Amino acid sequence: MSNVNQNSCSCSAAPKLIFPCSGGSDVGEITDRAARKVTIDGAGKMYCLAGIGGGVSGIIATTESAAKVIAIDGCPLSCAKKTLEKAGITNIIHINLHNLGLEKLKSPATEENINKVAAECAKQLGC
Repeated sequence: MSNVNQNSCSCSAAPKLIFPCSGGSDVGEITDRAARKVTIDGAGKMYCLAGIGGGVSGIIATTESAAKVIAIDGCPLSCAKKTLEKAGITNIIHINLHNLGLEKLKSPATEENINKVAAECAKQLGC
């Protein structure tokens, strides 16, 4: 049985995909855990940023047909957004933790911080 809420807003024919830059620091952990939370809550689906960067045709095709694409970046370098753009994905909703007041090496992956980012992601998905 799935953990995804069956009354969620991700039930449209085209998926709502979430690409976190999981990075190597505290903000990377927050993006990853927030994307997983949004997926479990049923508002969207965490998807494979490495597949985009690797040019995996099926992953790129699914992303191109998505109803919404969100890139969640932990720092101002915006690696998730840049990876999607490099693959030709242009209709991106971008969330940068820096703009939410969370700074690299100063923002532990607390439930409060994860929930803050997950709520912003759900809001951007229209949930």
